[in-house]
Amino acid sequence: MSTVVAVAEGQLYRDRAPDMIDRDRRLRVTHITDTHAELVVEHDHGGQAGRKTRAALSRLRSAAFELLEDPADTDPLYLQLLSAMSRVHGPGTTPADYARAALTTLRANAK
Repeated sequence: MSTVVAVAEGQLYRDRAPDMIDRDRRLRVTHITDTHAELVVEHDHGGQAGRKTRAALSRLRSAAFELLEDPADTDPLYLQLLSAMSRVHGPGTTPADYARAALTTLRANAK
């Protein structure tokens, strides 16, 4: 019985390559083709968040990557909160910065 998770749009992976572990590089799947996934870097200490890249589907399914988030929850508010927090994320981001981003999103949705 296979326990391999299918690669899907919206998933968030951690790059476990030896040179990426300390950088805590995280990539979100934005598009899938027959053989590859298009990804956007959401978090990368020492790298460029927001940069686009590609990876083979077989590589994403391997031990080279760790699945962190499989968005079964497609609630638009969840995605808006995630987007707001991703926009403020950086090496110096504080918990208050994340809270402010989330609160701004919640207030905008309450109107």
